[in-house]
Amino acid sequence: MPVRRFGGHGYLVKRSGTPKLSYGFSKMNVSKSGYRVFSANSSAACAELAKKITERLGVELGKSVVYQEGNAETRVDVKESVRGQDIFIIQTIPRDVNTAIMELLIMAYALKTSCAKNIIGVIPYFPYSKQCKMRKRGSIVCKLLAAMLAKAGLTHIITMDLHQKEIQGFFSFPVDNLRASPFLIQYIQEEIPDYRNAVIVAKSPSAAKRAQSYAERLRLGLAVLHGTAPGLESNAGDGLYSPPPARPSAGHTGLELPCGSGSRAPFPGIELPMMMAKEKPPISVVGDVGGRIAIIVDDIIDDVEEFVAAAEILKERGAYKIFIMATHGLLSAEAPRLIEESAIDEVVVTNTVPHEVQKLQCPKIRTVDVSMILAEAIRRIHNGESMAYLFRNIAVDD
Repeated sequence: MPVRRFGGHGYLVKRSGTPKLSYGFSKMNVSKSGYRVFSANSSAACAELAKKITERLGVELGKSVVYQEGNAETRVDVKESVRGQDIFIIQTIPRDVNTAIMELLIMAYALKTSCAKNIIGVIPYFPYSKQCKMRKRGSIVCKLLAAMLAKAGLTHIITMDLHQKEIQGFFSFPVDNLRASPFLIQYIQEEIPDYRNAVIVAKSPSAAKRAQSYAERLRLGLAVLHGTAPGLESNAGDGLYSPPPARPSAGHTGLELPCGSGSRAPFPGIELPMMMAKEKPPISVVGDVGGRIAIIVDDIIDDVEEFVAAAEILKERGAYKIFIMATHGLLSAEAPRLIEESAIDEVVVTNTVPHEVQKLQCPKIRTVDVSMILAEAIRRIHNGESMAYLFRNIAVDD
């Protein structure tokens, strides 16, 4: 088995002509390593990823207690000295997102007041990442969370596949946004026997760049879904229709806006152009999927109605197998049941988010372990080494 070494730390192992990622770690004595790794989760299921990372690093998980008091307040007790050391807090996000955020904030602040040198948050799935844009009367919650983490004492963050890469600009400290695509691509090559007869599918035009990146690296074709299935798109609850209806007032001569928003033109006699309401066409497929395996790629799979509708249209167009590949498998609400009853053959996600319960409910769900790259990122940051090795052959649009 030929083995080629890169920079003394990473290895590219070739088996049957297929490159396979691997990293080498030297065992470190905790007392001499100069860093500690803690888990901020009060749930045992959520601490599983932290255990895998520390096993790969050859260190013990830091001694701490995180629990909820009777009044639902979060309490954190750090049971060992962290003075002058680099501290890595691994926090996976369960369904109770807000509790997990408070656990992270309180632990970071406890470590800060205990004189830790650097506090690095390892947050594989960054919560509230979908709320990164201003929508009507809403707020950019992701930016608020970034400010809270900085205030609590974090000096660096390691995360994976942010929903929008521009989120990194919300932070006042460095953010390493790792990619899961090498692991998912490796899964496609090793676990899908006829993947050469597959086509990569973007479930919307906005996801086309990510799908194109996968297609180019796998040397496969590309298809794009456009439109929406009936009943999936609704603007009734997003504030679009919330302004009260216009009420005529005495002496007012301004012209009403033609969009029905309840507002009036700023000056009499001014007519604004008609603002047409956006309406998506019925869902359709751009590209040929007939007689092929369809592989839909995305960063997050949460509510699965769109994926189920996409699978149905792909089946109608002749695809004989349908796979969903995503980094973060949130799989909320009725997702496992809907997947089990759908035309989807397999859903492949990484272990950035715990989903063991969902796997028991739906045998179609598969998990890819990404603890290897998270452990290597921790080692490189502590040793002051370049992170470029972890981003080699990674496209900007991943």
